[in-house]
Amino acid sequence: MTFLSSLRQDQKEAVGLLQVGTFLEYFDLMLYVHMAVVLNELFFPVSDAKTASLLAAFAFCSTYVLRPFGALIFGYIGDHMGRKTTVIITTMMMAISCIIMATLPTYAQIGITAAWLVTLCRVIQGLSSMGEIIGAEIYITEITKPPTSYPVVALIGCASRLGTMAALGVATLVTLYSFDWRNAFWVGAAIAVVGSVARTRLRETPEFVDMKRRLKKSLSPAQDNGGKRSTVLLNSENPIWKKRANWKMLLAYFLISSGPPACLYFSYIYCGLILKGMGYSGQYIIAQNFFVSIVEFAAIVTVALLSIKIHPLKIVRFRGSVLFLFFLIVPFLMYSAQSATSIFLIQLVSVCFTLTLVPAVPCVLRRLPIFRRFTYASVIYAVSRAFMHVIASFGLVFLTDSIGHWGLYFIMMPVTAGFLWGVIFFEKQENKSSQVDMPEVVPEVKAA
Repeated sequence: MTFLSSLRQDQKEAVGLLQVGTFLEYFDLMLYVHMAVVLNELFFPVSDAKTASLLAAFAFCSTYVLRPFGALIFGYIGDHMGRKTTVIITTMMMAISCIIMATLPTYAQIGITAAWLVTLCRVIQGLSSMGEIIGAEIYITEITKPPTSYPVVALIGCASRLGTMAALGVATLVTLYSFDWRNAFWVGAAIAVVGSVARTRLRETPEFVDMKRRLKKSLSPAQDNGGKRSTVLLNSENPIWKKRANWKMLLAYFLISSGPPACLYFSYIYCGLILKGMGYSGQYIIAQNFFVSIVEFAAIVTVALLSIKIHPLKIVRFRGSVLFLFFLIVPFLMYSAQSATSIFLIQLVSVCFTLTLVPAVPCVLRRLPIFRRFTYASVIYAVSRAFMHVIASFGLVFLTDSIGHWGLYFIMMPVTAGFLWGVIFFEKQENKSSQVDMPEVVPEVKAA
């Protein structure tokens, strides 16, 4: 990849280490999701169906519902202690959860304790995932400059899709060929441990260090003309702490962030339920979703490469526009679909033009105030996904039961329209300022 040749050796090393962490995060998160049918039987009480359903639902939902808490925790750490500290902590947390999962006795061995421990692991993964992917994207955004940052940051998105694809591949092996699922978690644990140690080599981003230096200088005692010392610009009065993102920008970011979870549910869960209704087995559905994930990975790599020549916001807007038109005819396609092949083609279109900010992530992150960037980005990411997972899953179940596939209009059309509005908003912001990609500058403080 030619765009990597412009990076220094330390930048290349950072990109590689952060990609590994993101791959691991999504591999572990999606491995349990796609193997829930197998793992729930091992870790939850089979005899008590009601208890099993409640605990299994909590184990799944806790990953997403508790993400906002992780966003607040790691947002604070990332904005006050640094980006490097955050990505090291999150990788260590993921390593611990992988080791526990790989060695955890089943319900038949230790009873209800197994259910609570596996739920705790899901909580840890959900919390750490917030600091991981957001930390990686912010870190690379701050150590590179446009246009190089567009495809380089997009590699984090590629790593997340690769992790999902690998998880589906392992789930396929487990369900079809009796592959030992514990080995998958051992591999994840080994990668996480090595990654945690390797990430200690990372340096803090120059942009964050520079802003810390300027803030420290603004808070230091200053000498006035009369030789007297005075403390200037208290913390609450400092411009950098008072700087906020306007509400329209945050709303646009929220609407953009709401697109991926809705598309994820439609492409994999909703279409999977349609296949199940046609009589296909769970093993077949997992295998088909695995091939869908391969296409999604190829699509995200393609847009990452296109961002070298085409502005990323234009790419994102084009893909969103195509998907908007596609969802206009999806109900008709669903009603006419008579085979797994027909559903597979629908899935391919949805993942090829899925709603995602990749490769335009740096265009948005650089607009957020640097000392609130981590908090803003992680909280919006977490809340939007928790909100949309609930809306998409429960909303589509209720709507499609009432009015069939036409219920997709009430979820997917507003989500797609909101996504496009958010992208257009940031395009206008790009056009207004030619210095959007320049680091923020804190005014030097004159002596009192």
